[in-house]
Amino acid sequence: MSGGRDTVSRRRLLAGATAVAAVAVTGAAGTAAASPARQGHAPSAGQGQVPALWHEFTRTPFTHPQIPYVGRSGRGGGAARFPRRPVVADIRDHGDVTDDGSTDCAPAINRAIAAAGRAGGGTVLIPPGTFRIDDLIRLGHSNVVLRGAGSDRTKLYATRNLTELIGAYGSRYGGDKSSWSWAGGLIWLAPTARWESLVAAIRAKAWPFEGWTGNRRDEWETLTTVEPARQGSWTVTVADASRLRPGGLVLLRLADDDGHTLLEHMSGGGPGPEAYYWDDKTKLTSYVPYEWPVRITHVRGRKVTLERPLPLDVRPEWDPRLTTHVPELTGSGVEGLTLEAVETPQSPHLLDKGYNGVVFQCAYDCWADDVVVRHVDNGFGLVAASACTLRRTRVAGRGSHHPYFCREGSHDNLVEDFTVEQRTVPAPAGTQLHGINVEGLSSYNVWSRGEMQMGTFDSHRGLPFANVRTDITVNNNGRHGGDASAGPLFGARFTHWNIRVTNGRAGLMKIDGLAPRSATVGVDEVSEFDQIDVPDFTGDLHSRLELYGTTGVVRPRNLYEAQRDL
Repeated sequence: MSGGRDTVSRRRLLAGATAVAAVAVTGAAGTAAASPARQGHAPSAGQGQVPALWHEFTRTPFTHPQIPYVGRSGRGGGAARFPRRPVVADIRDHGDVTDDGSTDCAPAINRAIAAAGRAGGGTVLIPPGTFRIDDLIRLGHSNVVLRGAGSDRTKLYATRNLTELIGAYGSRYGGDKSSWSWAGGLIWLAPTARWESLVAAIRAKAWPFEGWTGNRRDEWETLTTVEPARQGSWTVTVADASRLRPGGLVLLRLADDDGHTLLEHMSGGGPGPEAYYWDDKTKLTSYVPYEWPVRITHVRGRKVTLERPLPLDVRPEWDPRLTTHVPELTGSGVEGLTLEAVETPQSPHLLDKGYNGVVFQCAYDCWADDVVVRHVDNGFGLVAASACTLRRTRVAGRGSHHPYFCREGSHDNLVEDFTVEQRTVPAPAGTQLHGINVEGLSSYNVWSRGEMQMGTFDSHRGLPFANVRTDITVNNNGRHGGDASAGPLFGARFTHWNIRVTNGRAGLMKIDGLAPRSATVGVDEVSEFDQIDVPDFTGDLHSRLELYGTTGVVRPRNLYEAQRDL
């Protein structure tokens, strides 16, 4: 890290730690009005307790062994406000539109979005009313915002699923599973060229990879190699900076070696990960190389400063490179609407037809705000998406497979003020409920200020690592998924902080006995029943458990917000 950045960061940390400590002692809150997840849970003044882990973290925030630094997660590094782009289109000016559900309005909506894209960006307005859509809605141009009049006033009523609209979507790993069980949305934010290539591959039954380097992971080229650096560094030294520019988005690419030392590093290192047998985890090894999108903020000679600290060490045995990627979608969002699918029974597990909600794919610095999805197979998805924010979102209706899913190498995202409502009809036989999902080497994501009336913290194997769930109330009645070939449930540095478990079930809440180098802080007293897991790694997990059984007492209440304030 450069000396200037280090000095500024430490000065801010000292001031922030003092302020947070003051809040911890007095019990005062310095944030905006409480979300539903907080109401009724805040203790009276003077009850707050500051765990030792927090004091440790403020001394070494970018390299703490159990708690990841997520203070820059989300759009714009976690910015409180989203851009207000000028209005450039109204759907009523782009085709036949009625607000009573009698006309297919998808063509008009998509034409208005395309017009905004051709104009270089802007906001597309949908007025109050119910607008039937017989096709999916695509946002494929950067800096385009689709805005309704509010989730309680503007509704898109979807009549068809993705199987009907695009075709059957099998799994690249074989079997009879439907990939619509974890991919695609009826509102789908993805760069146009990437979306078109995905759809062409699906229709050709050439089941694709879904991430930043194309359907076969071959659409990239090296910009420069990177010299060794440590996790938490903001600046790296490169071999050749001639193709790097401030503001440019690059991929940091880390490949594994024959000894799987990269996977061991993601798991925290030491005897347990070293003894783990990786070679038969074919789904997991297909996720490698690790690809981390990040913007460059400064270039000086061969020194390159990044907008976020390095998520992992950079070692020569992993062939570290900065590379190109498919063109990204950036600066786009969906606001102020409800997407309601025609109500059908939930499909058997892994056979979803694709009544899916809002999905971000190959998207960076994008967002959703005040959006509800109802009667969907899968709610809100992050698929190879990074630095996105989902705020004031809600999954409602007949019940979902994945209310929220985060996969295919999604990093640095923020989901806050979210709700998973109780299902309105009983779950059909053979269906599955997960909850807030993370998998596939996804890292540094945050779920904050949530109310989960059903579901669980679905660590879905595939070695996700360095993710945070904080200030959440959960009726822990879901189950995690994940094939054995996808490897461990948890990598290192998962943190559960101030978690209120209303039904007393331990599974995936209290993780000190499961997740390596993890932190469980301020979680309700719980017991094991229903789905019970054992650790993937042998020996000492080097995990931490503090303030167990004392939810609402831990200070700071919200780990993400406290890191933002440092």
